[in-house]
Amino acid sequence: MPQAVLALGVAAVTASGCVWYMPALADLRAGADRPVSRRRAAAACVSGWSTAGTVAVLLLLAEAWWIPRAAAVVGGLVSAGLRIRAAVLRRNEAGETARQWSELGHGRPLPATDRSRYVVAVLIGIGLAAAAVTAVVRVAAGPEDAADRLAAVAAPAAVLGLFLTIAVTHTRMARRRTRTDRARPPQ
Repeated sequence: MPQAVLALGVAAVTASGCVWYMPALADLRAGADRPVSRRRAAAACVSGWSTAGTVAVLLLLAEAWWIPRAAAVVGGLVSAGLRIRAAVLRRNEAGETARQWSELGHGRPLPATDRSRYVVAVLIGIGLAAAAVTAVVRVAAGPEDAADRLAAVAAPAAVLGLFLTIAVTHTRMARRRTRTDRARPPQ
């Protein structure tokens, strides 16, 4: 695939990503009105989408493939580092908030946090990555006839479908577990 076509695709995806990076820019502009963890997460979002835009430009300007790849890897690592730091800060802020509420002495403990959405997000992310790897491997093998082309499309879809099924099953089990926990009388 020529670099110009890939650059056009990356640029289109980056432009459509405005539904994520525009609110993130608003969070960054709000400054101290937002918690530090939220500003750090917004910085991770903006750096990720900026990386995609930079890669699109580099695909047009650079002759060698390693230059856009290096930019994508560096930008991805920066975004991941910022997002991880934001998650740590969020956890610390939640702990501090819980401590402050417990000092007020209302006697009612905070409800337990539901971590099942994080598990679902990880499952879907892994499914998308596995589907992408499967597609790359299938296309790299060089489909020769219609059956190979169909398999190159169907295999990634099947992998993603499997992970989506696992995510839906996990969600249902978590809901069922939550309902039974609420119905059970305190001991």
